[in-house]
Amino acid sequence: MSAMNSILGVYLRSRMRRINWFMKHPHEAQQHWFDQLIRHARNTTWGKEHGYPSIKQYEDFTDRVGIQDYEALKPYIQRMMLGEKNVLWSGKIRMFSKSSGTTSDKSKYIPVSQEHYQKCLIQGSKDTLSLYYHNNPEANIFKGKGVVMGGTWDYYPQHSKSQIGDVSALMLEHMPAIAKYFYTPDLETALMKDWEPKIERMARITMNERVTNLGGVPTWTIVLFRTILEMTGKSHILEVWPELEIYIHGGVSFTPYKEQFQKYLPSHQVQMMEIYNASEGYFSIQSEFGADDMLLLLDNGIYYEFIPPSEWGKDSPKAIPLADVEIGKHYAIVISTNSGLWRYMPGDTIKFTSTTPYKIKVTGRTKHFINAFGEEVMIENTDKALAIACEKTGTSVVEYTVAPVYFSGGQGKGGHEWLIEFEHAPDDLELFSEILDQQLKAINSDYEAKRYKGMALNRLVIRPLPKGTFFKWMKGKGKFGGQNKVPRLANHRKYLEEILDKVGQ
Repeated sequence: MSAMNSILGVYLRSRMRRINWFMKHPHEAQQHWFDQLIRHARNTTWGKEHGYPSIKQYEDFTDRVGIQDYEALKPYIQRMMLGEKNVLWSGKIRMFSKSSGTTSDKSKYIPVSQEHYQKCLIQGSKDTLSLYYHNNPEANIFKGKGVVMGGTWDYYPQHSKSQIGDVSALMLEHMPAIAKYFYTPDLETALMKDWEPKIERMARITMNERVTNLGGVPTWTIVLFRTILEMTGKSHILEVWPELEIYIHGGVSFTPYKEQFQKYLPSHQVQMMEIYNASEGYFSIQSEFGADDMLLLLDNGIYYEFIPPSEWGKDSPKAIPLADVEIGKHYAIVISTNSGLWRYMPGDTIKFTSTTPYKIKVTGRTKHFINAFGEEVMIENTDKALAIACEKTGTSVVEYTVAPVYFSGGQGKGGHEWLIEFEHAPDDLELFSEILDQQLKAINSDYEAKRYKGMALNRLVIRPLPKGTFFKWMKGKGKFGGQNKVPRLANHRKYLEEILDKVGQ
């Protein structure tokens, strides 16, 4: 495989020319895709309804198309899933990624056109490896095989030619032939629907392979690690995969898992590389080792807009184009894609860390925050505070969720209740709670103000949970495995009460 590694390494490094181009010419890249998307959809049902043939500039677009949520596009998507062509995008679409970012009982199905699959998803994967080889010219990942913790897919019951499933599963099912040569385990195993036997079978197969690269959501990757170590009796993963050199992760913040991964991978030889690859598209990639932000991909079939917090929750929110964003401010991301999502809000929030080039950090979701008392706490805040508290106390966390504690009977004070499943519990939970609270105050001035002398908010309360609680809860909701994620924050107590009922507290 050495010769193949050299050939593919040269090819991936050559792709850096395109990446460098859109980094230097971001607005030209976005204008190109704006024009392409509008032109491609002129003769679709959606395009005709919204006057796409006469759209000449951005202002025409925003005048005719409002900000869309899933419910607005759902009737069009259902027609596409039943085989109708030229609805939101030209031609027929046969793949639909199942959005599993929350524990909502309602699944969302996102169209994946062939153009989107090639120019966004596959291109995003190639760009990830291109940036890796650019930063590490001595990379040898094609001397071995890669493991991806993918999900599952199936055929749509009402139309057998439409495939539905996790975007990771659709990518695995349709991966290029050359990529299959470098992938383990076999696709039958990787796409198994039952996650418990799937993890065990993946472990048995991959523990005997020469694995050089690994990808997946941290939660399920840790489950695979544990299973492999139980089977092999080894003390850490590098004793099983000594040539592992990169772990590509996304879907949730890596911050709470960092300490656990250091124990499983106790060497600087393994680079951690973050990506932002959602059901709706491949949006950004960590472009420098050690960085905590990601390069926004501006030349992969997506046109971006951004909604400031002042517009969140409005019936007709106003978005701004890329040229108007400011560093350090939070925005809800809006996308128009080469799959027919038009001015669509995936629900994620980001902030820009740079505009030359454009780099972002994912800060949470528009529905995943706590602002019950004006504290405006976001996932970025809780992840960071929790990581610091763990570091200061020698503690590690598996999962957590937080909800508000409301005033009782119109009296008293509010607060936050944390449910935490510890990998290694703190020796002094009271000290851990105090450090966590202090760190949140240091990170978030609104929280600090509400906590001043305990006038508006009491100090947070932590309830430790038995190991496996979150897995059991997710499994009970039919959200076990794949890209399913525990909701970190909620401005209500629904999730928290369900979990407490599960453990009888």
